[in-house]
Amino acid sequence: MVVIMKRDFTAEQLQEAVQTMEAGGVQVMVSKGAETTILGAEGNAAGIDQEKIALLPGVERVMRVTEPYKKANRKYHPDDTVIDLGNGSAIGGEKLAVIAGPCSVESETQIVEVAEAVQKSGAAALRGGAFKPRTSPYSFQGMGNDGIRLLQEAKAVTGLPIVTEIMSTDNIEMFEMCVDVIQVGARNMQNFDLLKQLGHTTKPILLKRGLSSTIEEWLMSAEYIMAGGNHRVILCERGIRTFETYTRNTLDLSAVLAVKQLSHLPVVVDPSHACGQAWMVERMSLAAVAAGADGLIIEVHNDPKNALCDGAQSITPADFGGLMSKLATVAACVGRSL
Repeated sequence: MVVIMKRDFTAEQLQEAVQTMEAGGVQVMVSKGAETTILGAEGNAAGIDQEKIALLPGVERVMRVTEPYKKANRKYHPDDTVIDLGNGSAIGGEKLAVIAGPCSVESETQIVEVAEAVQKSGAAALRGGAFKPRTSPYSFQGMGNDGIRLLQEAKAVTGLPIVTEIMSTDNIEMFEMCVDVIQVGARNMQNFDLLKQLGHTTKPILLKRGLSSTIEEWLMSAEYIMAGGNHRVILCERGIRTFETYTRNTLDLSAVLAVKQLSHLPVVVDPSHACGQAWMVERMSLAAVAAGADGLIIEVHNDPKNALCDGAQSITPADFGGLMSKLATVAACVGRSL
């Protein structure tokens, strides 16, 4: 249930509405937007007398909410959420945020060189995998703690906030200290123990959509994090698994529109993992911005042919620079800036 207050409500009227809802056996979340204040019932609202609430002074109207996600629901929070990434960068506002860097951290020279290149082209944050979930146990698994250390060195040189993937609850304390944005990969989207513990952190969480997850399942995973107290969730569409085999996954740009309608959380698109082919990244990036994405996360490598991981889908720093110029043009067409 959602209760929308009138613009001229008083503090006493707000308190009365909250107490009346709580008497029905729910917790009440108060969301104050630029023009609207909304009361959201968390829990089973069957015990609330909707007509009684509607007649209270200061109440504009009462709406039943059927979606199982509450905190991530735009009905509870009509204004777009803007999340600070660190170092003056943000995601979710008028300005687009592009996160760029290699799939995996491979060496100090590699990560620093790429970081300097993407910063020069206007990237808002640096991505790089230190812990890599791979299909094959024989594939490169990442540098682990050493990878985190090298990401910190790249940040020290460029100032770019660090975005990297977490795989285990054992690493949460280290990520809290060393990482700016914690990424939850597609394979862990429904790792509920991990999501619950990330809900108690203070860091922004970039939550990738699962390989075959519905939009509701994706938003429910965000709800797990937010229910723990961390409302700084960034959703990432990275392609879903379909019958098509030409591309690595199928990029679902319609999900960007759907999620922006259903939720207030910012949405970014990962065209690299979606397509799996570097030559597709530019056009899919431009399409994502045209569709309303709040940002992009793009794999950039200084030597893709010799990359230890996902070189086929990584673009070069020079290609990234050209892409950023084109993104600025498209962004202006849809009322955004870069």
